[in-house]
Amino acid sequence: MILPIVAYGDPVLKRKAKTISKDYPNLDTLLENMFETMYGAYGVGLAAPQIGLPIRIFLVDTEPFADDEDFSEEEKAQLKTFKRVFINANILKEEGDEWAFNEGCLSIPDVREDVFRQPTITVEYFDENFEKHTETFDGLIARVIQHEYDHIEGILFTDKLSSLKKRLIKGRLNNISKGKIKVDYRMRFPDQKKKR
Repeated sequence: MILPIVAYGDPVLKRKAKTISKDYPNLDTLLENMFETMYGAYGVGLAAPQIGLPIRIFLVDTEPFADDEDFSEEEKAQLKTFKRVFINANILKEEGDEWAFNEGCLSIPDVREDVFRQPTITVEYFDENFEKHTETFDGLIARVIQHEYDHIEGILFTDKLSSLKKRLIKGRLNNISKGKIKVDYRMRFPDQKKKR
């Protein structure tokens, strides 16, 4: 089932998410719905707060990046097959020189800005079967994980921008929170919720 994606301005996006246990109700269905929602919005990642749930789950599927001409054949092969569920994730280490990449977010449609992140991360997490993993990722895969991880920490990519950039996009962000935007996927806007 495709769920509405929570828009910028909803308090759930600024809240640090809570860990869950392996007996979380209907976890399989939730993950299925999250993948369906992400694909329906042409995303490469989706975190539970983006569907209104303040819990530490996010998922990533970088296959859409595999067609990008900027990557080597080896990178394309990695991106094509990387699909993962992260539950109760914790980034243990971020390493390397920061690099910029133009990021966007399903909760902040039509806003894209360069964000600086470190290229290599080590993450501890549980998969959909609640098996524990500690893995190191780099490049674009690491970046997508960092972006989604920020969501479960209550951080948006716009929080990482300079104060000048924030001022420049303030009007667009206000329009998103008021629902004054056209998107081709289901969204839930904070101001609409109050009116009902």
